[in-house]
Amino acid sequence: MRLLVVEDEEDLAEGLRVGLTRGGYAVDVALDAAQAYDRLTVNEYDLMLLDVNLPDGDGFALCRSLRTGELPTPGDTDPRVLMLTARGGLDDRVRGLDEGADDYLVKPFHLAELLARVRALLRRDTGGGSAVLLVGDIVLDTARHSVTVADQPLALTPKEFGVLEYLMTRPGIVVSSEELLEHVWDANADPFTQTVRVTVGTLRRKLGEGSIETVVGRGYRLREEGAA
Repeated sequence: MRLLVVEDEEDLAEGLRVGLTRGGYAVDVALDAAQAYDRLTVNEYDLMLLDVNLPDGDGFALCRSLRTGELPTPGDTDPRVLMLTARGGLDDRVRGLDEGADDYLVKPFHLAELLARVRALLRRDTGGGSAVLLVGDIVLDTARHSVTVADQPLALTPKEFGVLEYLMTRPGIVVSSEELLEHVWDANADPFTQTVRVTVGTLRRKLGEGSIETVVGRGYRLREEGAA
């Protein structure tokens, strides 16, 4: 899943990027509202972590413009919004939620709680109530960052894990290479490389050759019965 961190404190922004990347996410960073607007209009994000106090505006206004459609995004749905701020008063929390935020976390916070909240928000889009995804005999645990197939542990690279997680939230649905690139890779990915095809290929070999189907001209589909 691809996340956007909007945070003007560079050290904190970098710490969040590192921690979230280690958690298996593709992460882009914006240091002010202008950068956030630019990134949101170009890239599809699954979730935005948004600071309230920005040097050229505030997170409340950015969130409101996103929810009202004033800020157009390229995806079919807008990203979830988790506000991160030192402003923890009741009025601020209520305002953030009323402006369209999905959750509100007050600084300082522990990375473990942040990751748990991110996982919970991302599960809303799939209708899931658990950190565990199950398709056939494939079990993917987003909290433990682990995968088993037929009860046997499977070692995956971070990108293989990200691709599998995205496909498991859409079993039986064809997902294009462009969509995978948007949601599993960050802004540094080269769209003209074969990175998606190569990653899907190695993942397919690890799961079993019949697990992920290639739909010529359209993309990839995870078999609903899981691995072969």
